[in-house]
Amino acid sequence: MVLEVEKISKRYGSQQAVKNVSFSVNKGEIVGFLGPNGAGKSTTMKMIAGSIPLDAGTVKIAGADIRQEALQAKSQLGFLPENNPLYDEMYIPEYLEYVAGLYALDNKRERVIEVIRQTGLQPEVHKKIEQLSKGYRQRVGLAQAIIHQPDVLLLDEPTSGLDPNQTEEINRLLLSLSREKGILFSSHTLPEVATICTRILFIHRGEIVADLPANEIEDLDVLFKELTK
Repeated sequence: MVLEVEKISKRYGSQQAVKNVSFSVNKGEIVGFLGPNGAGKSTTMKMIAGSIPLDAGTVKIAGADIRQEALQAKSQLGFLPENNPLYDEMYIPEYLEYVAGLYALDNKRERVIEVIRQTGLQPEVHKKIEQLSKGYRQRVGLAQAIIHQPDVLLLDEPTSGLDPNQTEEINRLLLSLSREKGILFSSHTLPEVATICTRILFIHRGEIVADLPANEIEDLDVLFKELTK
């Protein structure tokens, strides 16, 4: 397993946002993470990434504990959060080279060129990030998440704002990346999740209510409605 989540919880005042959530992701898997708005998806992902602290439980990324071995764990993690924060004043290659430097990559220039190609950013490389459409900003966010070749990818709504052709291209990329990585993929688009995911986790009111192989789900819309009543 490249990602192990064991009984993690998070409370905000009187609200229990996430409660005793446990699951694992293996290399070669794309695991869909589904739930209605406010179910705890983004909070769970932020705890896994170490961007907000756990109240309880443990997270291990490639065997490294996110609290006890934070640098080692985060070096094996790529994260595209829902709001996709970027440095708008930078040009695309400039920003990606900066990110590569944060990871102390020896082959910075080569990796920048490679991820630009992988994510289809070539037509926009002459632009600053502030000049990009939302779809291309998502591609920049994905490029920064994979530049250091992590074992685990956390992707919170990675195809948000993309047109159908762009979504298909990104999904093909994720399928190719999953051969060497474990991917946790949050989405509100049920058919998309069913198409590319090997397993689907359902979260509702902060708790995992189902963990099923995607190929065993006959009607995802019906199951989703039943689980989130």
